[in-house]
Amino acid sequence: MKKPPQQLLDVLADRHRRNLGWIAQAEGDVLLNSSDNPAGYTVPLHSHQRVQLLCVLSGVVLVTVERSRWMIPPGHALLIPHGLQHSVEMLSDVSVKSIYLFPEKSALAQRTPQVLEVTELARTLIIEAIRLRDLAADNRKADLVLKLLMEEIASLEPRPLGLPFPADNRLSLLCRAYMAAPSANARLDDWAAKLAMSRRTFTRFFLKETGVSFVTWRQQASLFACLPKLAEGAPVTHIAMLAGYDNVAAFTTMFRRLLGTPPRSYMRASATGAPRRPMAKANVRLG
Repeated sequence: MKKPPQQLLDVLADRHRRNLGWIAQAEGDVLLNSSDNPAGYTVPLHSHQRVQLLCVLSGVVLVTVERSRWMIPPGHALLIPHGLQHSVEMLSDVSVKSIYLFPEKSALAQRTPQVLEVTELARTLIIEAIRLRDLAADNRKADLVLKLLMEEIASLEPRPLGLPFPADNRLSLLCRAYMAAPSANARLDDWAAKLAMSRRTFTRFFLKETGVSFVTWRQQASLFACLPKLAEGAPVTHIAMLAGYDNVAAFTTMFRRLLGTPPRSYMRASATGAPRRPMAKANVRLG
């Protein structure tokens, strides 16, 4: 993927540094941040003192920690615990909204990282809360919107979009190569041979390193690899073949099970995402 010009990268890096400082110093119980980012931009490894809910309104984002990756497509969000070191890669042009909460005041603080499906109500409330950012902190409507948003966030449904990555360097290289160029012909025996292992030994090794079977990981990795292309409008038939499926129907069944919507509906949602706006911040105190 082509990176943005260095001048733009410098601007984005400066914006990120300022944003980290703002989050660390702000006193509001709920902080809201809105930003648009170009494809190819990666926010470097960092962490927050607050719980973060990274909501993607349009585009596709990949969040990476030491041994896991989470793909966040449009209409989804990643719950990031406070103190967790993570980086954020833009796999396409994206529009994101982030919510930051004090861990001691959030029921989300005890939850592990997970992708959540953002309801239309939650999306509307997030946008409205940002619109109200310039009003006084004691504005009653802003207070009510945030309280309802917190209630809605607590009920968001998780989606299985996390991808475990092995700690072993040799296996990690194979996994990363597959992510860069998924193949319907990728076979367990081929991977085992590359690591000079028997099929049985490799099967046990892969399960120990990732916590899932080779077949399950490959299916999930294929979905990860195809999401950016699907968001760009590639034909579903082509995407199904890329993900290793012989027919569109089987791919659609898998896609609906993981994302709760068929591929064509996903493409429509991506194409009609929220309009792009300049970065804005809200620092609002509840109660």
